[in-house]
Amino acid sequence: RATEPPATPAPPEAAASGPAVRSLAECVEIALARHPSVGGADADVEAGRARIGQARSGYLPQLAGSWSSDRRQSSFSARTGGPTTEVASASTAAEQAFYFHQGAVSLSQRLFDFGQTLAQIRAAQARWDSLAAEADTTRAQIVLDVKQAYFGLLAARRLLAVADETVRSLEQQRELARARNEVGFAPRIDVTRSEVQLATAELDQLTARNNVSLAEVTLANALGFEGPLPFDIEDVLVARPASLAEPAALDRAYAARPELRSVLALQRAAEQDVAQRQRELLPSVRADATYGGSTSEFPLAETWRVGAVVDVPLFDGGLTIARIGESRANLHSLRFEEQRLRQQIALEVRQALLDVARAEQAILVTERAAAQARENLQLAEGRYETGVGNVIELVDAQAARASADADRVRALYDQRTAIATLERAIAQELTAP
Repeated sequence: RATEPPATPAPPEAAASGPAVRSLAECVEIALARHPSVGGADADVEAGRARIGQARSGYLPQLAGSWSSDRRQSSFSARTGGPTTEVASASTAAEQAFYFHQGAVSLSQRLFDFGQTLAQIRAAQARWDSLAAEADTTRAQIVLDVKQAYFGLLAARRLLAVADETVRSLEQQRELARARNEVGFAPRIDVTRSEVQLATAELDQLTARNNVSLAEVTLANALGFEGPLPFDIEDVLVARPASLAEPAALDRAYAARPELRSVLALQRAAEQDVAQRQRELLPSVRADATYGGSTSEFPLAETWRVGAVVDVPLFDGGLTIARIGESRANLHSLRFEEQRLRQQIALEVRQALLDVARAEQAILVTERAAAQARENLQLAEGRYETGVGNVIELVDAQAARASADADRVRALYDQRTAIATLERAIAQELTAP
């Protein structure tokens, strides 16, 4: 006879001697700690921090030293002869090789550049903020992937339990049909129909078992494991209340979404790029000092120089003006990207709210349908046992019961993943799972 829908059986590895059972929160922590995408995002943030240091170096003195030694050769002529020589003068060529040494130390300090360096620093800081927000986006997506994979595994196990129960029930129905056929109370077709239905259920069972294996692999991948899942997970696939008004959800999303923070930071960087390019048209002042010497024999003949240099851009073929135009266009593009992103966020929030509402209603409907299907199966089994019903009625009732139980599992999965998607859309947790 039909029984209540089976609870999800504890898998063998969840026994006392098996691996530990991890909660959803623990799985999220594991993924954030070991997933390579998080490591890559953090490395990008560190690279952005280093670029701030590069920009700040423009405020500091620049010190350089040089030394060179080389072997040189020079030629000269010498006169020979005296008062008694027939030739009044004669010249012979001579060559001499020697080493020549020279060295210098130079110091340069930027004094004033109308804020070019400051704009570069601010742009680097804004881009670092953008990279940090992108890292938060990576983490948020990983959290969503883990939740979907976690509930996907729980749903796959529930569906396998439904398939197992369906096979057991159909085996009982087949034995009942055989017994009735042997005593002449049922035709042979009742037995063959039961066997066909059982074979179909066994095929569904194989598919459900394979889906469990796929779900385990998917969760392991979402957690950052290369091999199989090394632990079991806690079964929390139950209906969860989630109520949030659309205006409040949109306000939360606009305030917290890291994608929006990233594009706003890029806008600030682009504004500083425009300012820095404009200031390239203005003069800059720096102080230079050099000390050194050169000689062919030690000690060196010392030289030094101290002065100030004013660099005045006069004409560069329009290069700076073109760069200013490019920076302004990049800024306009980012502002349009902000508008597009706000529209995308609003769409995601509204879709998530609708999915949550639909899933909550689906849970109520599937619970009612599952209860009715169980009652219908009990009635069909009773009618068949007493000879009032037929095997077609019984098979249909069993199929309806299996379908209703599976629909209820899917409704629970849809609701939990819809809530997870809503939490991703507003970048905040609603309540504890």
